[in-house]
Amino acid sequence: MAAQRTAQQSKAVAAAGFALLAAVVGLSGCTSTGTTSNSPPPASATGNAATPTPRSTEVSPAGDIPDNQAFVPFLSPDGTFSVAVPEGWAQSQSGAIITFADKLNVITVVTQSASAAPTVTSVTNGEVVSLRASEAKFFLTDVKSFSRAGGSGVLITFQSDSAVNQVTGSVVRNEVEQYLFWKGGKQVTVTLTSPKGSDNVDPWAKVTGSFVWLAK
Repeated sequence: MAAQRTAQQSKAVAAAGFALLAAVVGLSGCTSTGTTSNSPPPASATGNAATPTPRSTEVSPAGDIPDNQAFVPFLSPDGTFSVAVPEGWAQSQSGAIITFADKLNVITVVTQSASAAPTVTSVTNGEVVSLRASEAKFFLTDVKSFSRAGGSGVLITFQSDSAVNQVTGSVVRNEVEQYLFWKGGKQVTVTLTSPKGSDNVDPWAKVTGSFVWLAK
């Protein structure tokens, strides 16, 4: 009987030893955080940053013209028309193009000869085709006739991207109103540009409503 108990005790000790060995082996395959040694390191440990997303057209914050903005008359160099522009805006000229700008809002005035008054059809087949070729991501909104106290003509409304800002690399999505006034063989194009989402209905109405042909 004693021999039988000794054999049973030996088997029990051996089983316990095997269990302890298995536990030690299992623990040796784990890190102190519970991650197995075969697991890849966390993404932050690799030093690789996320791949940047290519820059796309930005929708700029609203470029509203202040309600208290003052306007002053601008007389064309040849004295044939006058139009009100915001006081204090930077003025520049390149050939026949006169520009008034403040931050992201721009007014351009261009004078040219035109044998006939513009119509919706002529503008659609002429100016709109040119804009589509020259303006980035051009999207036509409408072409229609308009009438103001000082003159009438055709209005083109569209959206397009601005030129790339050389400092920030950003591109602004613009909303544009282009008014084509005509009288006696002369066409004056007044273009009003604001960042998309701006609320400049009243200021732009002041500009176009102030346009007047002068006796010459």
